[in-house]
Amino acid sequence: MQAQILAPAAVLIAWSLVMLFWMAGTRLPAMKKMGGGVGRAKPGGRGQDLEGRIDDRVNWKAHNYTHLMEQPTIFYPAVIILAIMGAAAGDVLAAWIYVALRVVHSVWQATVNTLPVRFTLFLLSTLALIYLAARAIIATVFHDPAVLV
Repeated sequence: MQAQILAPAAVLIAWSLVMLFWMAGTRLPAMKKMGGGVGRAKPGGRGQDLEGRIDDRVNWKAHNYTHLMEQPTIFYPAVIILAIMGAAAGDVLAAWIYVALRVVHSVWQATVNTLPVRFTLFLLSTLALIYLAARAIIATVFHDPAVLV
């Protein structure tokens, strides 16, 4: 079950890179259109400096990319703990549910971005993450090394 629990994490890593390129593919032309571009950006400039300067729909991709650098930082170690300790089929299913919901959340936020749907997707993915965190706690706190001898 170790490889199976790691697969959703690998897919979420790949998806995060897709969002990075989607963000760059929309932001860079928007920056160029406003007379800037990466080469003409002010020293020390940050992506958040573009808020209110380029179209909100362009910034939605950046907002989602930021989100993929936040909560999934809890997902990755939970998956690694379960891979080390031994994941059950339910853990693998929860990990895939988490990743699927995060991908749908990304597409929704990057394109439509209405809050009720986005929040529901976030809430459902968080419930899957809570399950994975609880399973990681159970797998470690209640692990009995004597059973392995």
